[in-house]
Amino acid sequence: MNKKDIEIKSLLDNEYKNRNKFDELSFDKPDPLLIAKKYNDESIALICAMFAYGNASLIVKFINSLNYDLLKENEQTIKKELKGFYYRFQKDYDVYAIFIALKRLKQIDSLENIFYTQYKKDNNILEGIDAVINKLIEIYPHESQGYKFLIGSPFKRDKNNQIKQIGNAPYKRWNMYLRWMVRDDMLDMGLWSKIDKRDLILPLDTHTFKVSQKLGLLDRKTYDLKSALLITQKLKEFDIDDPIKYDFAIYRLGQEGVI
Repeated sequence: MNKKDIEIKSLLDNEYKNRNKFDELSFDKPDPLLIAKKYNDESIALICAMFAYGNASLIVKFINSLNYDLLKENEQTIKKELKGFYYRFQKDYDVYAIFIALKRLKQIDSLENIFYTQYKKDNNILEGIDAVINKLIEIYPHESQGYKFLIGSPFKRDKNNQIKQIGNAPYKRWNMYLRWMVRDDMLDMGLWSKIDKRDLILPLDTHTFKVSQKLGLLDRKTYDLKSALLITQKLKEFDIDDPIKYDFAIYRLGQEGVI
């Protein structure tokens, strides 16, 4: 490891140590994980993660306003109670669509099991994400631009059916959800036991992308899945067993304007 990498690792290790605390999550320091941790439920956490785009305070305000007990109600009640709820690109029919999809899925299998079925073949996080997205589409085939944006589309693949690194978005919200589910510390929930945290991918958004460039974790200029994978590979040089422990620190460094 060269001198520059040693300095970056030291900075990130220190940030991780200082930020791996319960009080890093509060309404004064808004993060969707704050609401997800109130319930410690994989389905509720997925809803929180899928709406996690835009202003952090507005995200937390919206997901905190939702009645997650509706996941136990019939579909007509879900539609009735969520009428008028909307968030940015999502209309009310998109909001209740994810509730209904997850209600139906809970009656069949867990999110972890559906993810694991494809992940376990090659310890491939992307195949696991793809499996869950496809299952959500299958179980409640709701067609709208807002819903497609919310849960994402299946990954684009090459002629050999391999997921393309170039041409796919980083799937930030899905990778953030997996961080919550798989890692277990003072921040993340660790609700899943079948997935190895060493396989996680950095939840790359535009902020962590810029911070990663400034830190020297990435010299690529394209914001896509390949960049997320390259940064993840670099972080494995700092901690091969838990590379994504640095994600929250990188995110906060950008959010707080430190870097």
